Amino acid sequence: MCCFFTSLVLLGPRLALVIWWFIRPIRFATAFGSLIWPIAGIIFLPWTTLTYAILWKPIVGVVGLDWIFLAIALIADFASYGGGAYGNRDRFR
Repeated sequence: MCCFFTSLVLLGPRLALVIWWFIRPIRFATAFGSLIWPIAGIIFLPWTTLTYAILWKPIVGVVGLDWIFLAIALIADFASYGGGAYGNRDRFR
């Protein structure tokens, strides 16, 4: 059960981004401006990229309290990378 949950957390936002990108490619093209940013986001910061794609508005972009949600997503991305190191700190002596 633990492996299933871990794979769901790791693959969930990436899979959602790829499927959404295939369904609405114009939204990603206008939100990110180039192909590099969404691909780098899918690889390195999936929660932040997914949150940005959800919160981005066509005329104004990301404004106001949306930045707080982006900060929370960024913290979630960093926590997912740092949590594995903290959990395995006693594995190797």
